[in-house]
Amino acid sequence: MPQRVLAIDIGGTNVKCRVESDPEKRSFASGPLLTPTLLVQGVNTLVTGWDFDVISIGLPAPIVGNQPSSDPVNLGAGWVDFDFAHAFGKPVKLINDAAMQAVGSYEGGRMLFLGLGTGLGSCLIAEHVILPTELAHMPYRKGKSFEQFVGVRALKKLGKREWTREVHNVIAILSAGLLPDYVVLGGGNSVRLKNLPENCRLGANSNAFIGGFRLWTREWVKSVASSPT
Repeated sequence: MPQRVLAIDIGGTNVKCRVESDPEKRSFASGPLLTPTLLVQGVNTLVTGWDFDVISIGLPAPIVGNQPSSDPVNLGAGWVDFDFAHAFGKPVKLINDAAMQAVGSYEGGRMLFLGLGTGLGSCLIAEHVILPTELAHMPYRKGKSFEQFVGVRALKKLGKREWTREVHNVIAILSAGLLPDYVVLGGGNSVRLKNLPENCRLGANSNAFIGGFRLWTREWVKSVASSPT
């Protein structure tokens, strides 16, 4: 019998949840005071009436060995050593939030996912192997990182036209270095791009839920380890 999955997408503004059997998305506010304990409390309140066996969590932080290696920049503290499986009482797969949306956007081959949101999320997937990356903070130019030229602050500072030019430049550089078959652009600001670079397509934030569901299927089950209860 297929496992019933609860997918949790944690952002800097909201925490969103969905199960595959119900198209309804449920959410509550996150923010800089959100701790993992408050996350569990909020999710447990939201999921009343939903049946699920396992959980996928997309968290905006680097993930190593099914645990965050550092606290998320825009959330509260205490994430690194938190036992999510014990807290929820169910097996949990923890993955970077951009990687979870990337899995939901994947259509085979070698794909580069870039999330244009508050910052810059990134993930490379090659033949169903998830290769999380932290490209956002790599040096770009003028002593600043990629994220500082394509994140939301850059959009406000540079204006849409100049920001769009920088996005195109960053995509060209990363594509030349990583050689993807195609690039998927996600995140809330990707829709601001009227003309997409060659070999790019828009994703959708809702793909994060699809990615969460996929993580427990046969094709992806070995890509991300799970924590037993």
